Amino acid sequence: SDMSITKIDGPATCDKDECSADPCGAGQTCNDPNPSPASLKDFTCTCDKDTKIVTTGVSATCEMDECASSPCGMGQSCNDPDMSYGSQHDFVCTCDSDMSITKKDGPATCDKDECSVDGPATCDKDECSADPCGAGQTCNDPNPSPASLKDFTCTCDKDMSVKATGAAATCEIDECASSPCGMGQSCNDPDMSYGSQHDFVCTCDSDMSIKKIDGPATCDKDECSSDPCGAGQ
Repeated sequence: SDMSITKIDGPATCDKDECSADPCGAGQTCNDPNPSPASLKDFTCTCDKDTKIVTTGVSATCEMDECASSPCGMGQSCNDPDMSYGSQHDFVCTCDSDMSITKKDGPATCDKDECSVDGPATCDKDECSADPCGAGQTCNDPNPSPASLKDFTCTCDKDMSVKATGAAATCEIDECASSPCGMGQSCNDPDMSYGSQHDFVCTCDSDMSIKKIDGPATCDKDECSSDPCGAGQ
């Protein structure tokens, strides 16, 4: 069985402990019950972690499911890709809420700060989008951040020197300023707001009953119509 074992003047002791070559490997205990040359391959391998797993003459398959003890905890799934004794600490914990979050050999950190996803939100608000100025005015919001509300400006289209901040401007337009009625007539603009144009009234000075809206009145009066000369003339 082993030609290196010799003895002079008598039989040699040829017993061979088959466990000496470590045939079982790591994580297993080897036992050779009869080390005589007549009984080879009778050694046993017993798994250290589970002594119920025993093989004779070959190394045992000492599978060890590291997930059996629920090392990942609640809200995580566990996977042990290789349950052999030699590959311990290779189990993987995966978050149920986000399967892209994993950790090897320990629970993953599954807490998720939803505020951190893709960076801060774009909270800018253009206050002009709601048309706070109204017709006849131009709105400008110089800083649309939430920290600077009510800083929009309204500027009158007809008179850009008239503007207001945080509210609609009062864009009064005196339509009589351009003397649209002409000589011999008085002009009155009852409502000078931008929305009520073409409402000025021209009244004849000679006859205040003669009026016209949005234009000069016809104030010519045929004085002969009252027959001031009398009969025969």
